[in-house]
Amino acid sequence: MYFAIDDYYASYNRKEWQAFQSDDLEILPIDQLASLVSIQDRLTQTDVKEIYGPLLHYIEADFQHTVQYNMAKQRFFTMGDCNQEAYRKVPFIIGISGSVAVGKSTTARLLHQLLKETFPKRQVDLITTDGFLYPNEVLEQRGMLKRKGFPESYDMSLLIEFMTHIKTQTSPFSVPTYSHLVYDIVKGDYQIIKNPDILIVEGINVLQLPTNQQIYVSDFFDFSIYIDADKELIHKWFVNRFLVHLQMAKNAPTNYYHKMSSMSEEEAIAYADNVWFTINLPNLIQHIKPTRSRADVVLHKSENHYIDYIHVKKY
Repeated sequence: MYFAIDDYYASYNRKEWQAFQSDDLEILPIDQLASLVSIQDRLTQTDVKEIYGPLLHYIEADFQHTVQYNMAKQRFFTMGDCNQEAYRKVPFIIGISGSVAVGKSTTARLLHQLLKETFPKRQVDLITTDGFLYPNEVLEQRGMLKRKGFPESYDMSLLIEFMTHIKTQTSPFSVPTYSHLVYDIVKGDYQIIKNPDILIVEGINVLQLPTNQQIYVSDFFDFSIYIDADKELIHKWFVNRFLVHLQMAKNAPTNYYHKMSSMSEEEAIAYADNVWFTINLPNLIQHIKPTRSRADVVLHKSENHYIDYIHVKKY
């Protein structure tokens, strides 16, 4: 059973939530917003002002508190000898989770851009946990290709190693790169992350509690967000996104979806429905949705990816 939102969260509609916004928010140009939006998602300047402005303000309050806490802890363990210059920066990590096709990437990219522009002196990085999926070759060998996205399809040891490194070391770490165009890890391609002030980690698995792990990914988060919507809506968004992928792949032979782009619309919808009901929906019900209660903030979407409610954890 899922928890009742009212038990753990204070809930705000858009009008109530926008009262918490800050005047420091950078309102991005429309063309820049368009570059941040995932396929079949939506994002307007009104969304930025009413939803993400207050969210950024809330994150900043948490960021400042966390910086002060980390400094106090370092002073404690150095017997008060840790001054501002000697303080070791500990990255502030934001986790973003939710179902496939719910709009996690749009939220992650927007927050990344807003944080960079609002606080230009801070280094803000963004990664997705897709880079920690096992390569398709490995998944095939293990008979798990149809379980892609389920907890066992990720190299959790490497992800935990990365998170530990980012929190405790200042040296760079090479994160594998995943391409949705080829639907696989890109061999020899890496994203270098080195001691950021803020790191955003986006993925369906970031709030999960994998078996046989003593440390969880979410243990490293200072702030976490879950993107929520009714599963019937997410199903519709997933199918519509799949149809757009096929259309875009028609003249792109190297695109993973190209081999399916000759399907009729009826065949494509049937294929997408099968993927949804046999893979994505079970993963959502069994592994993703139950992690919602671990998030500090839940952004709830209604029709057309419209965020109608913001739920903020009471404790």
